[in-house]
Order: sequence, then C-alpha cells, then structure tokens
Amino acid sequence: MASGGGNNRNGTHRSSLKGTTTTSTASTDKPLSVNSNPSKPAFKNKSSPLTGASSGLRKSSPGSLGGGAAKDDAGGCTHTCVLMILLMLCWLGPPLCFYSVPGRVRVAVRLRPRNAEESVADADFADCVELQPELKRLKLRKNNWDTDTYEFDEVLTEFASQKRVYEVVAKPVVEGVLDGYNGTIMAYGQTGTGKTYTLGRLGEEDTANRGIMVRAMEDILAEVSPEIDSVLVSYLQLYMESLQDLLDPTNDNISIVEEPKSGDVSLPGATLVEIRDQQSFLELLRLGEAHRHAANTKLNTESSRSHALLMVHVKRTVKGREPAHSSDSGNSTSMARSLRPPLVRKGKLVVVDLAGSERIDKSGSDGHTREEAKSINLSLSALGKCINALAENSAHVPVRDSKLTRLLRDSFGGTARTSLVITVGPSPRHRGETASTIMFGQRAMKVENMLKLKEEFDYKSLARRLDIQLDKLIMEHERKQKAFEVEIERITAEAQNRISEAERNYADAVEKERLKYQKDYMESIKKLEEKWMMNQQNQGNERKEQMVHIAEEVAEAKKLLSKETSLRKAAEEEVDNLKSQLAQLKMSEASANSEILKLRKMVEDEVCQKEKLEGEISMLQSQLLHLSFEADEVLGLQKILSLLEAEDADVRLHAVKVVANLAAEETNQQKIVEAGGLKSLLMLLGSSEDETIHRVAAGAIANLAMNEKNQELIMSQGGISLLSTTASHAKDPQTLRMVAGAIANLCGNDKLQTKLRGEGGIKALLEIVKCGHPDVLAQVARGIANFAKCESRASTQGSKTGRSLLIEDGALPWIVQNANSDASPIRRHIELALCHLAQHEVNAKDMISEGALWELVRISQDCPREDIRTLAHRTLASSPDFIAGLKRLRIDY
Repeated sequence: MASGGGNNRNGTHRSSLKGTTTTSTASTDKPLSVNSNPSKPAFKNKSSPLTGASSGLRKSSPGSLGGGAAKDDAGGCTHTCVLMILLMLCWLGPPLCFYSVPGRVRVAVRLRPRNAEESVADADFADCVELQPELKRLKLRKNNWDTDTYEFDEVLTEFASQKRVYEVVAKPVVEGVLDGYNGTIMAYGQTGTGKTYTLGRLGEEDTANRGIMVRAMEDILAEVSPEIDSVLVSYLQLYMESLQDLLDPTNDNISIVEEPKSGDVSLPGATLVEIRDQQSFLELLRLGEAHRHAANTKLNTESSRSHALLMVHVKRTVKGREPAHSSDSGNSTSMARSLRPPLVRKGKLVVVDLAGSERIDKSGSDGHTREEAKSINLSLSALGKCINALAENSAHVPVRDSKLTRLLRDSFGGTARTSLVITVGPSPRHRGETASTIMFGQRAMKVENMLKLKEEFDYKSLARRLDIQLDKLIMEHERKQKAFEVEIERITAEAQNRISEAERNYADAVEKERLKYQKDYMESIKKLEEKWMMNQQNQGNERKEQMVHIAEEVAEAKKLLSKETSLRKAAEEEVDNLKSQLAQLKMSEASANSEILKLRKMVEDEVCQKEKLEGEISMLQSQLLHLSFEADEVLGLQKILSLLEAEDADVRLHAVKVVANLAAEETNQQKIVEAGGLKSLLMLLGSSEDETIHRVAAGAIANLAMNEKNQELIMSQGGISLLSTTASHAKDPQTLRMVAGAIANLCGNDKLQTKLRGEGGIKALLEIVKCGHPDVLAQVARGIANFAKCESRASTQGSKTGRSLLIEDGALPWIVQNANSDASPIRRHIELALCHLAQHEVNAKDMISEGALWELVRISQDCPREDIRTLAHRTLASSPDFIAGLKRLRIDY
C-alpha cells in the first residue's frame, strides 16, 4: 500500500539482506530477526549535511555608530562557534541507515458472546461458528451437516479476557515500537461485534475490562524516561471521507501529505499532545470519544459511524550504546568529544478502530445514517481491494481509492509490524457477514511487510548545546555593545550642553544689538518728526502726491485679494465634485457586488434542484424495479397472517415470529399493515394469554411503530390500551422492554401527544419502571425523552400552553431520581428530557420544587455530550425562575 511497501515487494530490501552492494561504505552487520528484540541493529553510514546543527546558528545584533570593535569581537566568536560545529560534524560522521527484514501480518479472531436480543431471537438455533483454540482453528457452519475450517495465528473464545487479548495481539507490536519499529493494531468486523470494546474500552468501572489502547499506553509509559524520552499522541477520525481531529473538533479537514522520496505519510494539521502520565491519556481518550460520531441502529445502539485512529509517536534515547563509527580519531578535539549527540530510536504505534461493516437492510439505516453506512462500506471495500492485491502480489495496489487506504499504506505492505484482530458474532442470522470477515482475515495473513528500524543521531540535542555556547558569546558582545552605546550617549549629552550654551550667548548678543538699533531708530524718528513739522507747509503738494500713490497701492491690493478669493472658491467646488463622484463609484461597486451574490445564489439553487431531481429519478427507478416482486410477496404474507388466528398455540407462535422477523425489515412494514397484519397483532395482544406471543407481538408492533402512519393506525385501533394491559400482566423483562419500546416510538409523534396521554400511555410507562431492569428502564427513558421533545417543539410553535403533561402525570420525580443513573443509555435520555422540560418557564417552579435544578446544573457542567451540556447551560442562563432559584440556593453558577 505504501511506496516503501511496493519497493519491499519488488525485492529491493530483500536483495540487500542477501549481501548485495549498496551505496554505503560502512561494514554490514547481521540482519535483524522478526520476532526478536534487537539491541544492536544493522546499519550503514551516509554522507552528513550540515542541516543537523545549522539550526543552532544565529546572527548577532547589529551595532550602533562607532561599534566596529564590538562587531569584530562578535564576528570572531561566531567564526569560532561555526568552526567548532564543522569539526564536530566531521568527527561524528554521517547519520545511520538500516536494513529491513520481512514480517507477515499476524491475524487473531475473537468471538463475541450472544447478547440479550440474540439469546431470544436465536434460542432455537445453534451458533454459526465453532472455535478450536488449542488448534488455532475456526469452523464456520454452512448448514447442519457441512462446515468450513480456517486457521489463524490466534483464536480467542468468548471467555478470553481483555488481558489475554492484549498479550497475544498487541504486546509484541508495542514492544517493537519501543525498540524503534512502526506498529499497527487494527480491529475489523461487522458492526456490534466488539471492535471498540476490544480496542478502546477505558475500564473505569472494572480495570480488568481495559482495552488495548489503555494497556498499550501503560506499557509505553513504564518503559520511557520522562526526562529524555517523549510520547506524543494524536486522535483522529475518518468520517464521510473527511479526516477530522477528535481533540480539536474545529479542525475537520486535515490533509494527508506523502513524502515524494520515502512515501511516508504525515498529517501536519493534526493536534499532537505530549503524554506524561496515564491519567492525562485517559482524559484525552474521553475527549476524543465524546467527539466521535455514533448512531443508534437495529444492530447496535451505539454504532460507530467513523474510523478512529490513535497515533502514538515514541522517541527513546538508547542508553549505554555507541555507534559503530564513533571511535575517537587522532584529530578529534576534546570539545567535540564532549558534545557527542545521543542515539535515539523513533517508533510510531497506530491503533485503528474501524467502523463496522453493515448491510443497510439489516441495520435499518435511513437518511443521513444510510449515507454514513455507504461511506463506511466504500472505504472498507477499498481496504479489502488493497489487501487482495498485496496477497496476490499484484503489480498495482489501488492505494489512492480511499483516504483510509492512504493512511494505512505503511501497515499493509509497508514497514510496520501489523497485528489484526477480526471480531465475529455467533448469530446464524449474520452468517454472510461473518464469512466475509473471516475471508478478510485469511487474505490479510498473506500480506508481507518489511520491518524497518528507525535509529538516528539526535542532532537537535547537539544544536541546543551549541546554542548555549553561542548565547554566551552573543551576551558578551551585547554587553560590550551596551557599554559603547553608553559612552556615545555621554559624548552626545556633553555636545548638546555646549551647543545650548552657545545658543544662549548668541541670543543675548542679538538682543543687545536689537535694543541698540531700536534706540537709534526711535531717535531718528524723533528727528524726522521735528523736521517734518518744520517743513510741513513747504511739502503740502508732495503729501498729496504721496496720498494718491498710497490709494493706488491699496486698490491694487484689493484686486489681488478678490482674485485669490475666487480661485479658492473654484478649488472648493472642484473638491466637492470629486467627493460626489467617489460616492457614486462606491454605490456602483456595492450594486455590482450585490448582483454577483444574486447570480451565485441562483447557480447554487439550480445545482440543488438538479441534485434533487436526480435523486427523485433514482428513487422512481428503484420503486419500478421492486413493483414486479410485490404481487408475489402479498400472497405469501396473507397466508402467514391467516395463521395468526389458528387454534393451535404452536402454529400461532411460529406465525407471529415470522411476522416479527418480516417487520424488522423496513421494506416489509407497509405490506404487513396493508395486509391487516397490524390489526392481527393487536388482536393477539388482547386474546392470547401466552407471554411469549405477547413478547414477540409487542416487538413486531414496536418495529411497525417506527413509521408515522403506522403510529396513527396503532392509536386509532386502541393500541395504547392493549400495550398497557400487556405490560400490567407481564413478568418477563424482555416482554416489558418490547412494550416500552413500542410506547416510546409512539411518544415521538407530535400529533398523538394528547391522545396518548389520555389513553394512559404515560402512566403505563411509569408502571413499567417498577420492573427495575436496565434495558426496560432505558426504553422508558427514551419514551419520556421523545415525549418531552415533542412537547417542547409544540410549545415553541405556540400550539401548546400550560404545564407539561409529564409533570401532571407525576413523571418528574422518577426523571430526577434517574438523571444521574450509572447506565449511560438511561442517563443520556433522562438528561435530554430534563433539558426539554426546562425550556419553558411554566415548568420551572415544579422542577425547582422536585430538585431538578441541581441536576440541570450538573448536566451543564459534567454531561459528556456537548450539545446537551450547551442546552442546559443556555436554559439556566435564560430562565428568571432558575436564576432566582440558583441565588436562593446559593449555587455559584
């Protein structure tokens, strides 16, 4: 799958193991063993560039005026440091290169025990698989007399502990990662067969249930040294062919970068978290699981809808070991010997929790869930094609068909030690999916990887040491530079003082001269006035001529002033004109932008309309394809429904089981209703006294109640009353679970709220909780959450006023009591119901009096689901009654 893996398969690395000549000049050591933990791996030398230590070089800060001497000192220190680096690199020699050795993908199979549903539905049938762990064999039953036998590296029964699974599947891979190899641990299988339980179980309630992720990190942290080693973790999910960061949900489109030469895959946009202790790793896993996509399907109540990848990067320093070429030479300096870089090994562990493969007709996926299932199946199909090509030594491996295969290119056919655990279930109903999973594992066992040890000098550590030496030299230079600048400032201040004194002296002299000339001027004026008075009469005519001349000069000045005023007005008008033109241009630009946005919107609407029409065309084609089969199916269905009224109890029991199995398929539900099957099932609830028939019939009604039209039919035919009566007489928790599930589905219909409550649906749920079984309580909690959600929507739309019907029927105390239940399905539905009830102010006082305020505060702070936590916080902050209650109870929120 990886380019490196392709080279391995073409024999490049294998030929090097047989002693062929390589580009290196160093001697060849003994090749590594696949199953051993090598302490002295083989390696060869390559030429060493200066990049390993050049990152530590810096430029000294520029000097000020007159700083030539300081610059020369710094330059000499820098030259000395560079010379020391070059001498060190020449003494160290080139970095290390290592041989690769072959290693097959190891595959283990794990069987999941029967769950509660399979124990009931498959009670009359034997398991489809038989394990022989001592022979490492698995037998798959074709029928009652024929089986197929397969061999695996490990066969784990349903009684195998989590510790046993870790030791045989994951521990050799983890030990290889600590020794400098890449490793991959992956789980593959049908949805609901225990992949996430095997890999990602945290074991908070019981430490014996810890999964492979937790146990692997425990072993890694026990072997690394926090002072000199590092452990970095990233947690990702591949959802709908989009690579998303589970530790940073805003980072939802991470790119995959491939090195053009080595073919290694890197994720530069992924969050990397350094792990120091096990508790921080567990918190990281909880954060990632809270952001992972999951959905409720018929096969799994919490089905993973994405592929999860946990990547652990381990960097370890090799203690007490010298490289083969590190012997001291006669030309080595003592300084170079003191700056010898450590030898480090880098390994990467990838734990892959694949989303389960599923058939849409069995899982009941619809809408967006159906699209998720298609994306999951496409990526798994691409992975299967790559493994087929590698197992058959095909010249072309379709790695680029999916992002999943690009991410796992090093795991299959690459340089990683890979361990695969395939999970299967015992149910004969899923024999096809089990056989497909087994064949996937058989093909994977044929894939050969080339394990490659990654060991190199830690030039970064060497660069840090040289940085310290260079920093000392730079600090000395800066100290001298500072002293020089202080001296320059002193000389500048002295010169400024002298200039100021000279300016003051000059100003005093000028002032004395001005006073002298002013005195002379006043004396001259006085003499002229006296002379003018004496010659006034003789100069009359001359005075008139002077007055005329002065008048002419004034008139000329007025003309010039008028001309300047007109020019200024013209300039102001020109400025106003330019401003108006600029405003018009801005308006035109805004209009053009608006028109462009409209055109884009029209194009997008056309594209959406085209996609919608294509979808409708495909839907009509599929409907046309199935029309030919419906006529034959109706006749068989009528015959089965007629057996529901048979006098023989065994016949009725088998008939109702067949109808229940048909009702589990969405495509059959409408046909059953049209043929009168719903009416017959309701009649069985009222007429039969056999609890087994009640359980199976209630389960079939629950499946039919998932459709909105069927819900109205059930209500109109008295279904709530019949279900309530059945619940009051039932003793088997499974019967109560089926009845509660049917009522819960009816609670999700907005139109039936009042009628459902009037016919005793809410009270029936509250009576069922007396059973105390967790599965029954989970269905009751789901029904209450659906009812509260519909009420909240109706109140928001204005179609309902007044208190909640749940509060009026006395459901609030039970809701508050179970809001912090240990069972996560119950707690999740109850928390959602509380948030919807708190949305409306009319319910606030009742909720405060029943103690729901404390639970809302807890939900807003501790709920693992971010949407519920945000809803609770917004409700508390916007309700005046809740704010007053918080202050009255002195709750700091």
